[in-house]
Amino acid sequence: MIYESFSQEDTWKLGYKLGQQAKEGEIYCLCGDLGAGKTVFTKGFAQGLEITDHITSPTFTIVNEYQGRLPLYHFDVYRIASVEEMEDTGYEEYFFGKGVSLVEWAELIKELMPQEALWIQIERDFSQGDDYRRITVSSDKEGECI
Repeated sequence: MIYESFSQEDTWKLGYKLGQQAKEGEIYCLCGDLGAGKTVFTKGFAQGLEITDHITSPTFTIVNEYQGRLPLYHFDVYRIASVEEMEDTGYEEYFFGKGVSLVEWAELIKELMPQEALWIQIERDFSQGDDYRRITVSSDKEGECI
């Protein structure tokens, strides 16, 4: 499915909607360039999970945990250098635990993603305006981010 976002609010709302629908054990893979809107999406997603904490990107800590209707495990794997380094984080406890995992820069560790992960690509298109984003949501590994 392809969504068009014309503002940060639109991107936030899509995240919120998906967060409301999220179920235990689901994994959301977020892809997009720096400044594409991954963190804005994540803030909406967290509120959809009824999380009231301030959401920040875990660039240096790799994972932030938040408690809401379900636990949210928010990963930023931009600084992960290898699959082995990701394995050292104990990611499997999060991915296959009782919460929801949301992974920014998931394409960097795509070989670790289960087949059932949901892939979300956020792309900017400046020809449509500075705030325009095309958000593609795919439920199969074939749709993983490029």
